[in-house]
Amino acid sequence: MEISIVLLAILLVLVVLFLTSAIRIVPEYQRLVIFRLGRCIGAKGPGLVLLIPIMDRPVRVDLRELFLQIPHQTCITRDNAPISIDFLVYWRVMDPCLSVIKVQDFAGASQGIATTTLRAVVGDIPLDDVLAKRDQINEILRTKLDEVTERWGVKVTTVEIREIVPPRDVQEAMNKQMAAERSRRAMVTEADGQREAAIKVAEGDKQAAILKAEGDKQAAILRAEGFALALRKVFEVASTVDAKTMGLQYLDALKSLGAGPATKIVLPMEFTAWLRPLLDAGVSSRGAGGA
Repeated sequence: MEISIVLLAILLVLVVLFLTSAIRIVPEYQRLVIFRLGRCIGAKGPGLVLLIPIMDRPVRVDLRELFLQIPHQTCITRDNAPISIDFLVYWRVMDPCLSVIKVQDFAGASQGIATTTLRAVVGDIPLDDVLAKRDQINEILRTKLDEVTERWGVKVTTVEIREIVPPRDVQEAMNKQMAAERSRRAMVTEADGQREAAIKVAEGDKQAAILKAEGDKQAAILRAEGFALALRKVFEVASTVDAKTMGLQYLDALKSLGAGPATKIVLPMEFTAWLRPLLDAGVSSRGAGGA
């Protein structure tokens, strides 16, 4: 009885061990690469995967996009400037079987290739371009790394340079250049402001001059109209004056001229025409008196 219980317990343990080694549950983001008696028979999953104990050896492969951090690497640019660069490499497995069969340690192999590729790329670029063209360098690195990792069944999706540390003297020169650029921009902004202010003042003076000219024009027109109206009134009054009245005015003018110190007096020809009615009136009055 006791022996049968022990045998049953042993059998249960063996069944549990068998099921444990024969059944695998694979999530959606993983695959199982199955090696049967040392030979790769393909990738299985996701879901429930049945294995043959002892004969099958599974290797889990993650299909999610992963990243590899490359620490600071000292590189020499084309103009012999030493710089320190660190970057990230994003990659994902496209072929699970190749990623297991073709490379033993993908992370270590990728890091070695990334560092050598970085030095080769940076060595062909001047320092100014390294600092200013990160996107182009990222794309070049990604392309070159992808050419190598393709045979491993791995796709390099992105390469991102995180930090570029130039030499100290270059940093000081860059800081001075930035300060000079800020000063130049401040001077340009101030000059633009002064120019705008001068333009505004000139526009104001122009408008004031235009308004003043318009005012002077209107005043001149009004003065001319007033003068013309005065002349018209004088002409209207003068047209009502007869010859006798004009002659009397001339006589009064002669009295004023005679009272002056002048010894010569020039009389216009029209003067006799204005005096004739007075002389005729005087003669006629004498004749009437004699009669």
